[in-house]
Amino acid sequence: MVTIEEIKLLLEKLKKLKGTDFEALLEKNIKDLETIKEIIERKDREAGSFTKKGSAWFRQDLLEKKDLVTSQILYYAIKDKIWHFAKTNVYNSLEIGPGNTNFSDLFLAWRNQFFLDILPELEKVVREKFNPQHQKYIKFFTTEKHNCGDIPHNSVNFIFSWDTFVFFTEDEIDEYLSSMNKILVPGGYVMIQYADCHYEYDLEMSKKSYWAYNNKSIMKNLIENNGYIVIEMDQFKPGQNYTIFKKPGNVNPIVYKISELELD
Repeated sequence: MVTIEEIKLLLEKLKKLKGTDFEALLEKNIKDLETIKEIIERKDREAGSFTKKGSAWFRQDLLEKKDLVTSQILYYAIKDKIWHFAKTNVYNSLEIGPGNTNFSDLFLAWRNQFFLDILPELEKVVREKFNPQHQKYIKFFTTEKHNCGDIPHNSVNFIFSWDTFVFFTEDEIDEYLSSMNKILVPGGYVMIQYADCHYEYDLEMSKKSYWAYNNKSIMKNLIENNGYIVIEMDQFKPGQNYTIFKKPGNVNPIVYKISELELD
């Protein structure tokens, strides 16, 4: 918890902005805030309130959400986005964190449908979404960390994830983004939900320690630092923020463009 003394000190410094070297003072305040942040995070870790989520946590979370129904508006909005990429069956799709499989049946246009999760028991849940004749096209993989496990390199041209990356710290997201680079074909796309704590809903979820803290600027930097090209960062509504980005290259036959109205 930030102390009142720390807040008073920061306010005192900020009130001195007028008539000073703003850049130097700003840099000093950023360093001070970074130090305070590190102290608070260290205290949280020592108190046990700051924890990275593992398989037991995700298993319990799925159990608690098993009766929740995805809104039809969200389902069809995501379906419309996914189908922009469903124009070839040369490559495979990948869903990271299928969970309760709300969107897992939207990838039938791809040659094979890959699914990746930390919970091995979800393979049964995923396969129940498809008829017996289609089972040979379903490939389920598990991972113990935040990477793409044993998925073949250069085999996927579209990766999707919803209600998963909101739980990951910056380091965990960074690890996943690095791993994705190996399995994506050049020109492959990724669409994932992320937390943008510039919005009140997302911030509240983070303050409850349910979601990990993230925002649009952090996410954009993570994506670009891993060599991707950001195509779109938008939201269906607060709490439903998503980004679409691309691995450089032109092997993938699909080209996704944002439709924009031309203004006179």
